Amino acid sequence: MTSLYDVLVEHRRSQTLQDAFTHRMYLWLVDLDDLPSYPGVSFRGADHLGDPDRSIRENLDAFLAAQGRERPARVLMLAHPRTFGYVFNPISLYWAYAATGELSAVVAEVHNTYGGRHHYLLDVDGAGRARVDKDFYVSPFFPVDGEYRMKVPEPGGTLAATVVLRRSAPEGGLATAFVATMRGTRRPATRRAVLRAVLRHPFVTHRVSLAIRRRGIALYLRGLPVVTRTAADVDRGLGQLERV
Repeated sequence: MTSLYDVLVEHRRSQTLQDAFTHRMYLWLVDLDDLPSYPGVSFRGADHLGDPDRSIRENLDAFLAAQGRERPARVLMLAHPRTFGYVFNPISLYWAYAATGELSAVVAEVHNTYGGRHHYLLDVDGAGRARVDKDFYVSPFFPVDGEYRMKVPEPGGTLAATVVLRRSAPEGGLATAFVATMRGTRRPATRRAVLRAVLRHPFVTHRVSLAIRRRGIALYLRGLPVVTRTAADVDRGLGQLERV
């Protein structure tokens, strides 16, 4: 069943400059083989990584196949849909299941505000924890280095996801530079619940995109130096599937 999560998002920066902010929003949990249909709401392949003429499911299957993984029997996606003609997903999460019902793969799809997109295939443990090298330009204040430590357990009655960026520390080793958390409560996506969410958080992805840009301006005005994208960073953001 399609579900909504009322979510509190927190971003905390702890390297070079201390900064934190929170905002509230809602997210959808959908089955990619049974996408919901509501007026003004759509889940389109063109809004995610891959061939814009294919469905989200077809593009995810192609990505997994390129990684040597079998086609899952079922895939759940946590993301924003396109509403009021616009969508922006800083991160979309996919949980893929085998025919036995066992979790077979977890994928994090990251988008930046420059139009770039990137998939990370996560080898999670029983608690949903994974480590992966950062290889995609996201924030203008961080270079493409370090590693992510993610905790993305399968969502149930509650949602609890964490992304930690760890980078080289002056004293050696890795230190936490940035933490993003999502905490939420699940409810069925009835028409009443969808209407309530839209009224409580109108233009939700417009607001997410605007909040990121406003925060970036504030950090820049506080003196945080900008790390310019390289040509390689831009190329990585074009999307892996178009070159498979």
